[in-house]
Amino acid sequence: QAMVAESGGGSVQAGGSLRLSCAASGYIVSGNCMAWFRQAPGKEREGIASVRSDGRITYAASVKGRFTISKDKAKNILDLQMNSLKPEDTAMYYCAADPGLWAECVIPLRGRYFGHWGQGTQVTVSS
Repeated sequence: QAMVAESGGGSVQAGGSLRLSCAASGYIVSGNCMAWFRQAPGKEREGIASVRSDGRITYAASVKGRFTISKDKAKNILDLQMNSLKPEDTAMYYCAADPGLWAECVIPLRGRYFGHWGQGTQVTVSS
């Protein structure tokens, strides 16, 4: 059974940094597409960053320049480095993947295309 599990969430003050990690099964990390989504209370789920197996990386405008997505296939991990955090970044963050996804592995991401999801990790940014 495929494994996708996030870690690294927590509470931080505005301007601070956090690093999220997503441990996943090897065939998932080696697949075509992995991404990070987030969902704040009362808001729609938002795809914020994606990495495709050809190296293409895309970011939502809301995080571009502050967040960095990276994949370590040797360790079967997908990371999200989050800098200059803002209160509006407060949300549950989810790792998602789909080994077969290709053209849709770019912003704007559609959650319905992703077949594997983690349980989420909470990020809270206080002002």
